[in-house]
This record gives sequence, C-alpha cells and structure tokens, in this order.
Amino acid sequence: MTQTISPGPAAATTPAAAPAAPPAALGARRSLAVLAVILTGQFMAVLDSSIVNVAIPSIRGSLHTSGAALQLIVAGYVIAYAVLLVTGARLGDRFTQRRTFVAGLALFTLASLACGLAWNETSLIVFRFAQGVGAAAMVPQIMTLIQRTFTGHARARALSVYSAIISGGMVAGQVLGGLIVNADLFGSGWRGVFLVNVPIGVALLVAAPRILPPSARRLERRLDLPGLATLTASVLLLVLPLVLGRELDWPMWSWIALIASAIGFALFVVIERIVASRGGEPLFARAVLTAPGLVSAAVALFVIMATFGGWMFVMAIHLQSTLGYSALHAGLLFVPLGVTFAVASLNWERIPARFHPAMIPLGLVLGAASMVTLGALLRDGAEVGPLALTLLGLCGAGNGIAFSPLMTRTLAKVPTTSAADASGILVTNVQLGIVVGIATFGSLFLGLAGSTVTSAAHALGGTAIAEGCTVLVAAAFAARAAR
Repeated sequence: MTQTISPGPAAATTPAAAPAAPPAALGARRSLAVLAVILTGQFMAVLDSSIVNVAIPSIRGSLHTSGAALQLIVAGYVIAYAVLLVTGARLGDRFTQRRTFVAGLALFTLASLACGLAWNETSLIVFRFAQGVGAAAMVPQIMTLIQRTFTGHARARALSVYSAIISGGMVAGQVLGGLIVNADLFGSGWRGVFLVNVPIGVALLVAAPRILPPSARRLERRLDLPGLATLTASVLLLVLPLVLGRELDWPMWSWIALIASAIGFALFVVIERIVASRGGEPLFARAVLTAPGLVSAAVALFVIMATFGGWMFVMAIHLQSTLGYSALHAGLLFVPLGVTFAVASLNWERIPARFHPAMIPLGLVLGAASMVTLGALLRDGAEVGPLALTLLGLCGAGNGIAFSPLMTRTLAKVPTTSAADASGILVTNVQLGIVVGIATFGSLFLGLAGSTVTSAAHALGGTAIAEGCTVLVAAAFAARAAR
C-alpha cells in the first residue's frame, strides 16, 4: 500500500536492501496477478480445513484408523495452523513476505503430496500437521501483501475478494471433497482430496517468485521470544481441548488446558507490558493496538466467524446425521450461503459511504434473524426446501455485508509499516473464531440432540437461537469499531 506513515519507535526499521518499486509502479495487470497468486494460496488453505471431512469414511476403511487417529487427521491441520499464525506473521516481517509466503507454500504443497502418499495413520497425521505449519507461514503474508501492494479503492476491492475467498473455501471444501471422493480418479479415492493441491501449488511456486513484489525493506525488530512463546503456548492450550475435547467427552486434561490457556493469555499481557516499559519491542507494535477500533473489530470478527463456522458445522451434522443427506448433497445446500456471502463482500462499496457504519451491524442483525428463522423452520425435522435455501442465502448476505467492510475499514486505520502485526491479530482471530465456534455450538447441539429426528431438530432450533444472540454481541462490537 502506498500510504506513508512515519513509524514509531516500536516499528523502527533498518533497510536490508534497496527500496523496491512503489506499489503504484506495479501496474494494474501486475497487481491483479499478485492478487490471483496470493488468494489462490488462501483458497487452498481454507479448503483444506474442511475438504478432508468428506473423505473420513474412506480413510477409515483404507488405513484401518482408530477413532482417535481420525480426530487427529482432521484436527492436526487446524491445530498447527491456528497455533502458528502469529509466528508466521512475525517471520514475514523478518524475512520478507514474499520469501515467507513461498516457503510456506512449498511446505504446504510438499505436505499435501505426502498426505496423498501416506502409508498409515501415523504418517498421515504427521503430514497433516506439516500442512498446517505451511499454511501458518503462508496465510499471514496474504493480508500484509494486500496492505502493502494496494491502496485506496483497489485495497478495499482486494480485501473484499479476500473475504469472499474465506467463505467460498469453507463451502467449496464440502462440495469438492464429495466430488473428488466420488469420482475416484485413477483409483485415488480419498487421496485425491490432498493431491488436488499439488498441481496448483507447483504452479504457484513457479509464479510467485516472479510476480510477488519484493519488500521495500526488511523489518529488523528484535523478536520478543518470551512473548511469542507464551502466546503460542496459550493458543495451543486453547485450541487443543476445543478441537479434541468434544470427541473425547471432555476429559479432565481438557479443562485444565483451558484454565492454563486463560492464565497464559494473562501472563502474555504482563510480559508485553514489561517489555514495553523497558524500552523493548513487544510482539505487536503499539501503533496497531492503539489503532482506532482495532480491538473492537478483532472481537467482532472473532464472534462473526465463531457463529458462521459453528452454524455451518451444526447444519452439516443435522443434514447428514438427522435428515440422512449425503455429504455431497449437504455440501451443495451450502452453496447459496457461500454465493451470497461472496456477492455481498464484493459489492458493499456500491452502497453510499454514509451508510457504511450502520450497514455493518445491520448486516449482522440480518444474519442473526435468518439463522434463528431457519432453525425455527427446521425445528420439526422439515426437509430443506426453497424457503430454507433463501434463509441460508440471507444469512450469507448479512455476514458478507458486515465482514468485508469491517475488515477493510479497520485495516485502513493501521499504519502500513504495521501491516504484519495487524494481519497476525486479525487472521488469528478469524481462525480461532472458527475453532471456538465449532467446539462451542457443536457441543451445544450434540448435547441437546437425542436419538430421534424430532429431538435433533429441536436441538437445531435451540442452537440457532443461541447463535443468533451471540451474533448480536458481534453487532455491538462492530458498531463501535465502525464509528
């Protein structure tokens, strides 16, 4: 991005190379190529958080995996991805976003190939963790590159496409997973859901070094290792029980880990204050934490993705386990939600700017109302018909018209020199929101659901009300951030 703001002490930099050409010098065609490369990487990272779900029955039969191993195959990627996002953002600051993006992409692609060739459950689990590490290195660079490559309307447009990709990837994982497994190309079966990343990843590895702009400077901030280690451990202690606890019936260690996580986050705040008081450089630059509305926006984005991810998860369980739909059929029913989220994300700027602050919370209210109404409609075990699909579409539109402008307006207030810090905070919040939402609302639904269609449908209605009320919390924080 071309906005020039003098960095404060916490963002002091030392040139590591001759300054690169300013973003404007890239030209429109080159800028579009940059966006295509990095957002394709983003799409693959989001896709792999859900595409494997459809292949679980095939993996179980092929590798004779245990229930615990299946959980780690699904969750290993998400755990590594969520835990290491902040580390990935900091690595991008130290070694440049282009190098870190390419390195993360290379690891992700190689790990995808290894997953497709896995010979037993242990190897597949290890390679899924490696996939998550690669994604954690790659993804934080994407928002930073958008911040530093685009400006003004072009930046807002790029962030809108970024938002659409997140929703599209979550929905596409359900649909593509079913298509690939059912197609069984060359007898690949479940392996195809991993191998599909390889040709795309190789193409990006060829294109990225040639297309992505070199960083104008490499930030020489000293790495706050105590802060980074404490934050990483705290996120791990939060994510691990949330991902595995429900399937393991919430053993004692999961509750101990959650308590330790809360203590760890509090300790992280103390460490950062000590570092700042001694004239050091905290993990997140002060310019980011004091940016107007950033904390409120981060909370709102966390809650939005918690309810969005949780609702998709609960609906998928209801459609497949309660109504007996196939994974592919259930995935296709989410298409209206993904399409309307994308359309709203890409077109919110057409609404006059004076309405934008009110549009964000109103969009969330629309999403909440659609969610609750859909839950009431399906409360008696009804099939998904035209009205239900319309409500899914309205839910997607409401979330899309809130998520994208909230992200764009928030980042516009952050100095370009602190783009990596803002990226680390917001991207981690989005990913943690999805994990927490699936664990929380998934556990609520499964706890309320009984063994009959009627009881499960009633559980869906109750969960929808809980999620709708939670969205209103996001609307309150979003309204504050949008001022």
